Amino acid sequence: MEVKASARSVRISPRKVRLVIDVIRGKKVTEAQAQLKFIKKEAAMPVLKLLNSAIANAKNNFKLDEATLYVKEIVGNDGQTLHRWTSKAMGRSSPIRKRSTHIMIVLDEVKDIQKKKLKKLKKLKKLEGLEK
Repeated sequence: MEVKASARSVRISPRKVRLVIDVIRGKKVTEAQAQLKFIKKEAAMPVLKLLNSAIANAKNNFKLDEATLYVKEIVGNDGQTLHRWTSKAMGRSSPIRKRSTHIMIVLDEVKDIQKKKLKKLKKLKKLEGLEK
């Protein structure tokens, strides 16, 4: 069963957030938490907070075990950009773009994947049996 959580308008650039979320994509939840605790990036804290929120959703809403969960999908999309201006030499100005990110995470159970893989293996064995 898929469990979702999202954080919108996190005031960190999407490019910086993607560096962090690429590390935990596809990992077990406990392993992902350990990774995020020791990454020396500012984006690690909001991502860890979101991961913990998704785990809490899985436990409280769907009665799932934390040990069976893994990060199925995690995305850091562009959010709203705040446009500001700074002064420059000779009376000129230049733009400042303060970017934000929408982060979405999807957790899933490991059991489901193993069942699907077993079904595929059984189908392949049946096909091989027919060919011989």
